[in-house]
Amino acid sequence: MFNLSPLVRNLVIINVVVFILQNLLPIGSTRCLEFQYSPGLSGFIALWPIGSCAFAPYQFFTYMFAHGGFSHIFFNMLALASFAPILENHWGEKKFLVFYVVTGMGAGIIYALANYFIFPGSAGSMLGASGAIYGILMAFGMVFPNLEIMLLFPPIPIKAKYMVFLMGILTYAMDRSGTVAHLAHFGGAFVAFLLIVFWRSQEGRR
Repeated sequence: MFNLSPLVRNLVIINVVVFILQNLLPIGSTRCLEFQYSPGLSGFIALWPIGSCAFAPYQFFTYMFAHGGFSHIFFNMLALASFAPILENHWGEKKFLVFYVVTGMGAGIIYALANYFIFPGSAGSMLGASGAIYGILMAFGMVFPNLEIMLLFPPIPIKAKYMVFLMGILTYAMDRSGTVAHLAHFGGAFVAFLLIVFWRSQEGRR
């Protein structure tokens, strides 16, 4: 996991730098009566509900480079460092970057639209790379379905195609607090599925 590919290394560095700036470099806050608007950098780059006074379109991109705490960024970067280098080496830097950005932004868009049309008024801000991370897990399971991975706990091998579903189920089962954006996780995995199916269809026409 420490043999990082170039793009993955840069993504980890960017996320860590942004996290440090979130904690050390406040940039003020905005007057927004709808929410307890987070002051500083977090409130500026987090993804806020569509239509709220805190929302801005650029947040569909910036939210995935910010995190809510040490454990949040640690486990996201651990997953990124563990699975993404293999995909980058398989696809190349350019294709992997497209994949990462599309799945991350797609997860944010699905989350925001679902909360706007289906669950209005139920969501606050969202941040974190989890949407793109779940996209990476889905891709890993689709591209290397029979590759066996040794879990940390319990220490047993599991095929990649089963790991995707296990991770999704465990994340949902272990957190019912409402603070985890499960819709974004699903959105990232769903966009990854569609993107890979599209790429495969394009390759099949060649």
